[in-house]
Amino acid sequence: MGQKIDWKKESKRLIFGLIGAVIMAVNIKTFVRAGGLYPGGFNGVTLLIQTICDRFFDITVPFSPISLALNAIPAIISFKAIGKRFTVITSILVVATSFITDMVPAIPITEDILLICIFGGLINGVAISIALLGGASTGGTDFIAIYFAEKKKKDVWNYILIGNVAILLLAGYLFGWDKALYSIIFQYTSTQVIHLLYQVQKKVTLFVVTEEPEAVYQAIAEVTNHSATEFSATGMYSNEKRKMIYSVVSTMEAKMLIQRVMEADPKAFVNVVKTDTLIGRFYQKSNY
Repeated sequence: MGQKIDWKKESKRLIFGLIGAVIMAVNIKTFVRAGGLYPGGFNGVTLLIQTICDRFFDITVPFSPISLALNAIPAIISFKAIGKRFTVITSILVVATSFITDMVPAIPITEDILLICIFGGLINGVAISIALLGGASTGGTDFIAIYFAEKKKKDVWNYILIGNVAILLLAGYLFGWDKALYSIIFQYTSTQVIHLLYQVQKKVTLFVVTEEPEAVYQAIAEVTNHSATEFSATGMYSNEKRKMIYSVVSTMEAKMLIQRVMEADPKAFVNVVKTDTLIGRFYQKSNY
């Protein structure tokens, strides 16, 4: 028997991905092309190849065939390493983004290059984040980022930013440094928006001082499927015995979990601490 398909999850993945694809395609034709920018990732490489063909060989190449060719290899790797359904839907979204980009008319909103960089970067980051939050992606370097997040438990968006900067330096050498430097602003803005909106791999540590340790632990287990560690504690002011529950959870789980903990023990004292490094076994629910 094959694994049962969760149609609700797959529908969410497809809908969120299509929304991200449409936003990204419109952003390319509205901001990116208007500013002559290179947005990084495979879209940036595609635009760079288009510009090289146009400037040096006087050949106009559509966006879609280049984009699809570049995404083929990471899609194959993703199919084996991340998940079949995720890869299939993401591939559909890559095709959709490519063809929508060719179909959407260019509609420049502003000629101010700095505004184009900032707002174009914001919209690009929102588009990628929407797709990621739905369990899909916009393809290209997203495949690489998700692979490392899922398999290696590492956030590599900043490393991808460095790779994108290398692409932009090549664009600057060929076509002028002003566009390349502005493109770096675009890419940095986009990366920071992703960091802000997509926090699946970010973790926090919960310290809960409580008189209801079992109820608090049940809340943690039900919401996050994580375990916890119990410590004996004594209130220094009241000299009353307490229990302290220690657990590490994802940032996205924390808000709901705190609400459940306070329902389990309204008198609980909760301290949430940002966790930068975690070594050891940690259950991470796959979104893919």
